[in-house]
Amino acid sequence: LLALRAFEAVGRLGSVRAAGEELAVSHTVVSRHVRNLEQRLGARLLRPAGRGLALTPEGQRYLAQIGQALDLVERATAELSAPRRRTLAIWCAPGVASRRVLPLLPELEALLPEHEITLLPTLARPDFARDEADAEIIYLETAEPRDGVRAELLSSPRVFPVASAAFRARHADVAAPADLLRVPLIHEESTEQWQRWLRRAGVAEVPQLRGPRLWHAHLAIEAARLGQGVALANAVLAGEDLAAGLLVEMVPSDIRLGGYYFLSEAARWDEPGLATLRDWLRALFATPNGNGA
Repeated sequence: LLALRAFEAVGRLGSVRAAGEELAVSHTVVSRHVRNLEQRLGARLLRPAGRGLALTPEGQRYLAQIGQALDLVERATAELSAPRRRTLAIWCAPGVASRRVLPLLPELEALLPEHEITLLPTLARPDFARDEADAEIIYLETAEPRDGVRAELLSSPRVFPVASAAFRARHADVAAPADLLRVPLIHEESTEQWQRWLRRAGVAEVPQLRGPRLWHAHLAIEAARLGQGVALANAVLAGEDLAAGLLVEMVPSDIRLGGYYFLSEAARWDEPGLATLRDWLRALFATPNGNGA
């Protein structure tokens, strides 16, 4: 490799002395490397030209090929020697990902310049033992103990029914939770959350519920904003729309069905990247639109 570098420098610069200065070796070392290379190849690569050297036809062809090879070696070496950014894979509840994390993602990236952040909006649960994720942000009724996994409650927001202002005006007679059974209800993946909420709100007889199932909370909230019915929301997901008047609460309530949790491997809990992410999330959920007030 040293002989190839010496020949490439001489061929490019046209001078043994200039090549030696570039490579930080004496010109005699450069000459010896070139002579050894010519002997090994059995071909003349350089010829005298005035006060310098010029490439022979064989030397021109050889230089063109090894020049590309040396460029590849240099790039590969630079990639390996450069500081490598570590991936931080975050599995996140879709509504939180789109409405809370994504708008402020540049802020998080600035706090973690040594990490490449991967944000996956999903309701699936990662297997930390298989390194599927570094952290998880999920809404749970309770965080059940899992071997090797640690959890922290970020927020337990109030859950309440919301609709557009126009929808509320059309249904002005809705004054109590039981009255909601007379208007279109919008569900997530099932009717179970509405059933739980209505029971907690004191509705004794909850019939079989109907209405569209949109799987994700943020989609149900968006449908409510479009005037399609009433969805269950919280301030984490709907705080900005409530403040802007795009959504209104249908009835007064003070019901909590669960909370947003941060989970990661217990053994990695205090790693700097995860600790920074956790601190950032605490601040995010503590804002007026994130604390469920």
